[in-house]
Amino acid sequence: MPHELPLVFTITGGLVAALFAGLGAQRLGISPIVGYLLAGVAIGPFTPGFVADSHIAEQLAELGVVLLMFGVGLHFHARDLLAVRAVAIPGAAVQIAVATALGVVVAVAFGWSIAAGLVFGVAISVASTVVLTRVLSDNDALHTPAGHVAVGWLIVEDLFTVVVLVLMPVLGSGEAQSVGGVLWALVVAVVKLAALVVFTIVVGRRALPWFLGRVARTRSRELFTLTVLAIALGIAVGSMVLFGASMALGAFLAGMVVGQSEFSTSAASEALPMRDAFAVLFFVSVGMLLDPGELAMNALPILATLAIVLIAKPVAAFVVVRALRRPRRTALTVGLALAQIGEFSFIVAVLGGELGLLPPNAMQVLVATSILTIALNPLIFRVLPWLAARWPDTDAAPGGPPPEPAEHPVIVVGYGPVGETLVHLLRENGVAATVLELNVETVRALREQGVRAIYGDAAQKEVLEQAGVRTARALVFAAVGTPADAVIRAARDLSPDLRVIARAPYLSEASAARAAGADVVVTAEAEVALAMAEVLLDRLGATREQLDRTRDRVREELAQRI
Repeated sequence: MPHELPLVFTITGGLVAALFAGLGAQRLGISPIVGYLLAGVAIGPFTPGFVADSHIAEQLAELGVVLLMFGVGLHFHARDLLAVRAVAIPGAAVQIAVATALGVVVAVAFGWSIAAGLVFGVAISVASTVVLTRVLSDNDALHTPAGHVAVGWLIVEDLFTVVVLVLMPVLGSGEAQSVGGVLWALVVAVVKLAALVVFTIVVGRRALPWFLGRVARTRSRELFTLTVLAIALGIAVGSMVLFGASMALGAFLAGMVVGQSEFSTSAASEALPMRDAFAVLFFVSVGMLLDPGELAMNALPILATLAIVLIAKPVAAFVVVRALRRPRRTALTVGLALAQIGEFSFIVAVLGGELGLLPPNAMQVLVATSILTIALNPLIFRVLPWLAARWPDTDAAPGGPPPEPAEHPVIVVGYGPVGETLVHLLRENGVAATVLELNVETVRALREQGVRAIYGDAAQKEVLEQAGVRTARALVFAAVGTPADAVIRAARDLSPDLRVIARAPYLSEASAARAAGADVVVTAEAEVALAMAEVLLDRLGATREQLDRTRDRVREELAQRI
């Protein structure tokens, strides 16, 4: 690889290899994640051919983790985290204890030290952020009660990992002989974490929405995107440098703060288009760590570790969640989602190796286990509906709770004179409407009037999802100066049966809206001409029947021109 362009060649090689391997996996009916992992093995240092820069790949993967956790935080409010603390805190504690104890058993069985077993056990107790959120999202379970428990559980594991990373140098340097030294390191870690949370939530709750509002007033999409990315990455890096926490935790907290403002939907749709690409690079970077030549000699430790991650951890999570009187489906969801290990496992293992606490082959065991569990986790999660159907909650009502009625049956895109009049007419007739608007001041004014309004680009599917397009009965495109076709196509993809009415200023734009899937296209110039003709004909003595026939004929002719 040319030395002058390692970043470009690493990104290009990783994405191209992931593309073809992911397509191959998709054709075979398995998760593309398997293809991404194999792509990493193919471009890694242990296989012939093109070799990507593993250090750059790891840093790119870290960006993916940061952006992903920021996106999760946008939709995960503080009340959701507090609501699951009664399950997440004891559940994560019990699961970590079980996995760590079993890790010590495996270490002793294969001749490692007890200290190595403790580090190894902690490493396999922590699930991958990327995999958990990806699997839950792919199965529409991320923003459900079970998904909130799983994410809260993951945050507790993250906090525990931060404390462990602070304590490990103390234990590895021999200062562990001093109980005071360990306690002092623990106090420092807890104080830093508390300071990070207080600073991000208390200070950020005032400063970040204010600053985003100032940027939004510029009406520049590029500046808004840049601002949100700067907030996500800035707080993530600052949490690591200033508070000793993980960048993922800092990004999650930043997302929670932004998510409580009116900019959450727009931030998720416009500022995070790179997160999927960087998440792919995360899986590629994991595959690059595997040395296929060492698989045979480490077969037994790998099998033992797989048993802990795929069996012991899910069982422990299931038992704890059920013991805390949560539904069986929630317990199954959390248990299956946590049946994998990933990025934090490597962070713990790398530090353990540098401190001399882990033997060299332990990293290969962790990498092989990670690849196998990451590949198997989406497949394992597919059995959830089958298990839930054949093992239902005995206290659940037959068929589950009734679906909630759609609260906002009409979505209005744009709140200019046309959109404003339309919303008022709908409200006068008892029809609720959701307004999508790119003017933040208009959004705030509408909310003060009791109108549901969302700041964001309606051409982005996440914005339409937030507006409730899947349950809406109609979408009206009333904006001016923005092409309607992109919005209509996005809405049609999410809700094929949605009735779409579009406004087109000119006849030349009407055909594009019709081709995109609009049911009715109202053309401004045609309606103006028709209104003028009606006034003239009325003055010239035309009857109502003549006016009606003329109106129908003109509209039919105009429809043929669209």
